Amino acid sequence: MNGELEQLARKLIDRIQTFESVAVAFSGGVDSGVVAAAAYRALGSRSVAITGIGNAVAQSELSNAREVAKAIGIRHVELATHEIQDENYVRNDASRCYHCKTNLYSTLLRWTTENGFRIILSGANFDDLGDYRPGLKAASEHQVVSPLAELEIDKKSVRHLANYFELSSADKPASPCLASRIAYGQSVTAERLERIERAESFLHRLGFVDVRVRLHADDLARLEFSAEDILKALEATHRLAIVTHMKELGFKFVTMDLGGRQSGSLNQILPIIQLR
Repeated sequence: MNGELEQLARKLIDRIQTFESVAVAFSGGVDSGVVAAAAYRALGSRSVAITGIGNAVAQSELSNAREVAKAIGIRHVELATHEIQDENYVRNDASRCYHCKTNLYSTLLRWTTENGFRIILSGANFDDLGDYRPGLKAASEHQVVSPLAELEIDKKSVRHLANYFELSSADKPASPCLASRIAYGQSVTAERLERIERAESFLHRLGFVDVRVRLHADDLARLEFSAEDILKALEATHRLAIVTHMKELGFKFVTMDLGGRQSGSLNQILPIIQLR
């Protein structure tokens, strides 16, 4: 396995070495972390990790991105993004992610052009190509290169590479932006994003690591826990504390999804809303 991983890492590094300089769209998650680690090994100071900071970025995720970038050794730049001012994004239809990524890549492109970096890299992996990812369209329109997807490196292999590069994010659960917690058709607002962040932070403090708080119509909170945490959440002390805190945050109804934590669970309603 180590030999195969070394070859795969070398393949990724070699691909990035074909560029004069690169800026990695960097969330601090395992995918962008692997690309940033490979980029730094390939190009050194001719690589940079850029984190876009908007209302939908949780403070815990920003802190994690800073820590991962520091551990890699790569220069880390933080840029403000303004998707919350875009009515197309706020409307929160099936194209929300496209409008978000368009804003992000436009912001990165301005910075890279002004600072002499040639190529923007993303952390999209091979598995992402088979999912509903409107952000990939935005990436294509901005000539963003996705080396993991290009080399057919899937999520499982990405995690192996993260361990190979000794990244702290190797086993980190996926954590997409806070806007992904808001059901399609419910507008994205700064207040809702902050409420979701505070709700998830509370659950993390209770010891729930892999958890989502989904916001639906009428201020209904649908909580998704990992399968092994469902019974723990239903324990009397936890259940009461969770319901009390969620209502203090402004949720009117608090429910638990018995299906457990599901990545992209809100995408299940896309065929319905796209027919409207």
